Amino acid sequence: MDKNLNVWLDNLLQEIEGIKFRRKSTRRVRIDVAMDALPTLLELLQGRASYVHLSAITCVDWPDDGEFELVYHVWSYETQSLVSAHTRIPRDPGVYLSIYDLYEPAAFFERDIHEMFGVFFEGSPDMEKFILTEWDGPPPMRKEFDSEAFVNQQFEWQPYHPDWLKELEEEGGGVTTRPEDIRW
Repeated sequence: MDKNLNVWLDNLLQEIEGIKFRRKSTRRVRIDVAMDALPTLLELLQGRASYVHLSAITCVDWPDDGEFELVYHVWSYETQSLVSAHTRIPRDPGVYLSIYDLYEPAAFFERDIHEMFGVFFEGSPDMEKFILTEWDGPPPMRKEFDSEAFVNQQFEWQPYHPDWLKELEEEGGGVTTRPEDIRW
């Protein structure tokens, strides 16, 4: 990759007030940006720096900080580099602006984050469930979600010890220690 493109991008990013960026390698840049400035940053990267491919939007739950961190991964075919733009939004109310008008694939990622974390994206074309269609519990990727407690409340456990497993255990294989016997 042409080092001049790296210098050009670094100079462009230095002109933007209120962001922090660091080059992780010649092909990776991390940008931390305030939530109200993220759409403008993405529009700038798309229009002036050729970051035309939205690879993913990911979410990290920071309950102790009362925030979600949204990470937008955009790729430039021209510079062969990835920018990861990080922003934090309040966990309550957990609402943010859709970037669907900039990157159409955002609709899929926003829908997934909505379903798994409960973040609502204003302006996204579809916030309906698509994986957890029968789910009536809380968003399962939030840190406070206790999957073991949820399973114990929703399902009745039945002993399962078929003959083939007994034979396997007699030969020295299989699971011989129950999970509850090793929990601390």
